[in-house]
Amino acid sequence: MDGDGKRGRALDFLIGGVVGASAAVATARRARKLRRLREDRLDRPAGLAAFEGAPCFEELLEQSSVDADR
Repeated sequence: MDGDGKRGRALDFLIGGVVGASAAVATARRARKLRRLREDRLDRPAGLAAFEGAPCFEELLEQSSVDADR
């Protein structure tokens, strides 16, 4: 009876270790992904700053300057 209890606890400990390790790996992957997304977001301008560099915005400015000259 004592052998079965020890074996059961050892198996529970082993399964818990595997589940805990997989959770740690998943958390590390998620943290890496979030860090990469934050870095990408900092590299690119947001809001109107992103639009101001677009070719369509530059064409719009050219058109408005031509219309203002008329």
